[in-house]
Amino acid sequence: MNRIGKLLVVVALALPVTAITGVVFAAAPAAKADPARGETLYTQGAPDRNVPSCLSCHGAAGNSAAAINPKLAAQHPEYMHKQLQNFKEKSRNNPIMTPIASALSEQEMRDVGAYLARQQLKPATARNKETIELGQKIYRAGIADKGVPACAACHGPTGTGIPAQYPRIGGQFAEYTEAQLVAFRQGARKNNAVMTAVAARMSDAEIKAVADYVAGIR
Repeated sequence: MNRIGKLLVVVALALPVTAITGVVFAAAPAAKADPARGETLYTQGAPDRNVPSCLSCHGAAGNSAAAINPKLAAQHPEYMHKQLQNFKEKSRNNPIMTPIASALSEQEMRDVGAYLARQQLKPATARNKETIELGQKIYRAGIADKGVPACAACHGPTGTGIPAQYPRIGGQFAEYTEAQLVAFRQGARKNNAVMTAVAARMSDAEIKAVADYVAGIR
């Protein structure tokens, strides 16, 4: 082989395959979420893996009847998937949800999220007339002297959130929203740095007021 031929061989060996062939081998896309499979998992669980039905805690179609358990109906599927991942990774640790999420595959998490996103929310209601004005002020305008931003800036004026970015919170139980804000403030819930910083600047009274207001917005 002459000198030029040898040089060409060396250059070819140094180049990536895509530079020579022009073929790009992309990663296989994630399988599309299947709401029907998600419904089966939500309503029946997976007994072979000790995954219980979600109905007992979160209610039919994601409309929980107990304030300790959040309403999941109409929640953004991306948010649901992220929370299940966080439970699995224990960045959001919960003695009930962590073992359940740990038994689920990525596809199952997406399927359940897709099912719940299609369900109609039966919203909770605000109940404390004395704090509605304060809750509304915090939700719409924040608390300027404490550096607390308006909740509406991320979660929207009616609490519907922004898909793939911020969760739907409108119509959620006041008790549940309050508990999550306190958990963020205390560092017990560690899966959102922004919310941790926001809640850390809020008093108990401010948290209660805005949580009750959120329950009533539509």
